[in-house]
Amino acid sequence: MSLPPEKASELKQLIHQQLSKMDVHGRIREILAETIREELAPDQQQLSTEDLIKALRRRGIIDDVMKELNFVTDNVDQELPSSPEQPVGFTDRQSTLLKKTNIDPTRRYLYLQVLGGKAFLEHLQEPEPLPGQACSTFTLCLHFRNQRFRSKPVPCACEPDFHDGFLLEVHRENLGDGTRMADSTTMLSISDPVHMVLIKTDIFAETTLVASYFLEWRSVLGSENGVTNLTVELMGVGTESKVSVGILNIKLEMYPPLNQTLSQEVVNTQDENGINRPVCSYVKPLRAGRLLDTPRQAARFVNVLGYERAPVIGGGGKQEQWCTLLAFLCRNKGDCEDHANLLCSLLLGYGLEAFVCVGTKAKGVSHAWVMTCGTDGTITFWESLTGHRYLHKPTSPDEPSAAEQPKPLYPYRTIGCVFNHQMFLGNCQPSDSVESCVFDLNDESKWKPMSEEAIKSVCAPGATTSLPPFPPLCASTIDASVTSNEIEMQLRLLVSEHRKDLGLTTVWEDQLSYLLSPALASYEFERTTSISAGNEEFQDAIRRAVPDGHTFKGFPIHFVYRNARRAFATCLRSPFCEEIICCRGDQVRLAVRVRVFTYPESACAVWIMFACKYRSVL
Repeated sequence: MSLPPEKASELKQLIHQQLSKMDVHGRIREILAETIREELAPDQQQLSTEDLIKALRRRGIIDDVMKELNFVTDNVDQELPSSPEQPVGFTDRQSTLLKKTNIDPTRRYLYLQVLGGKAFLEHLQEPEPLPGQACSTFTLCLHFRNQRFRSKPVPCACEPDFHDGFLLEVHRENLGDGTRMADSTTMLSISDPVHMVLIKTDIFAETTLVASYFLEWRSVLGSENGVTNLTVELMGVGTESKVSVGILNIKLEMYPPLNQTLSQEVVNTQDENGINRPVCSYVKPLRAGRLLDTPRQAARFVNVLGYERAPVIGGGGKQEQWCTLLAFLCRNKGDCEDHANLLCSLLLGYGLEAFVCVGTKAKGVSHAWVMTCGTDGTITFWESLTGHRYLHKPTSPDEPSAAEQPKPLYPYRTIGCVFNHQMFLGNCQPSDSVESCVFDLNDESKWKPMSEEAIKSVCAPGATTSLPPFPPLCASTIDASVTSNEIEMQLRLLVSEHRKDLGLTTVWEDQLSYLLSPALASYEFERTTSISAGNEEFQDAIRRAVPDGHTFKGFPIHFVYRNARRAFATCLRSPFCEEIICCRGDQVRLAVRVRVFTYPESACAVWIMFACKYRSVL
């Protein structure tokens, strides 16, 4: 004797509610993971259905379920096995799950769960079907790497009751990898999406294509604990391809759990358009043509571009915004990552082996800088915000002489990874302290590389996440001489007005101002080449220009902007400069010299020197 359709539907609904209330599926997944991890023999390739049932019985799961299902009478228990067929749309969830547990423990799987839908507004007024009543249904079909799945049909509704799980095998297609479990970096190279198709079946069994969606699943590789929840908006098809159909709640989980997840903040970051892009796509060899002559001059160019911390995405999250090269150059300012990406690209263009380093400075502040590896093994750090260069010599904390070793001059504390356009390497040394790190990038025990396939799949030209070719650098449109004179005249007026407010007169000495020029040129030369030019001639000229019994004071300062009033306000905050500008005494003569050095993209280094000479009265 079989159950009437309405009784079977009611029974199905009760069982489903009870299983959901007890979180049976979650408990089964936990036991499955524990059984494979602790009880499966190394030479055993598969976990059988019988093994899982024994584990469930041993832990009391089956007994708990049967105790909770106390609404089933003995008569129903006797009648159920004799039922010749199940009602249309009913799926034996327990038997389905047990079939999926016959898995290969040496392979990696993606467990995709559909946890309901919402905002299917076309069915907003759809009445809830009565038990046994025929109605239109939604069915979700999936395809992933030669595997196809189909959900159980659910009644069409504004919030369709999708609750299905699909175990997708994430395997490599190359020969020889059949029994090797894929790690995070390997799976990152698998660019195939999960194709999801939503089908509507009406009461006459006519099917309609509602939506088609390609799910990018690799975000789970960088999520905490290898689990992530997504909200997927399905769009219509054909002429309604821009119209939202509804939203699905998706949960992705890697199985077995990942031992080490990729840092999502490092592997991917958002550009100014809010698009997630791999960090390697922000770096490419960039040639400056005739605009920059040396790598150190390139470092100086990047240094004089303005610094401004990028906004944090979401107003409080961890992920920061990186800029594309064109946006960075056009703004003429950016965060430390933007500076580091540009400097690394220029150094690669000069033929150096350069990498962007991601780590921290003092007090745990996140930071990015550039590293070059010489053919002789020399490691050089380049600070893109200042243009300074530092040689790195690792120290060993185990050596007795470690305490006597000089402290490094560079400001970096820890390093998590390095990358360029071809490589991404994670630091896996016992300590992430920069002082003790060994930068032998070929040693995989110290630096874990991401597979080249993964880099190419997301950064190669034409990839959906790669950036377009870099724009060329533009020559400066600033006339250095004219701009220098303009700023100098404005500063003279500002100084005179300031001294007038103090009741002081101002006398400028043009010759003394002119004599300051060699000093400013030597300062910029030293910043560009890291070589001291020597100031013997300047010092000799000043001695000749200052009579006996007189005192000379000078104060040089450097800016990367051309706003005279802003520069003057900054100078007054220095006690040394304020003392010169407000100098009181006998035969006071003032001088000021401005020298603007231009770089590509209309970036500039502005050197200003205030000076005075006066008669000493004892």
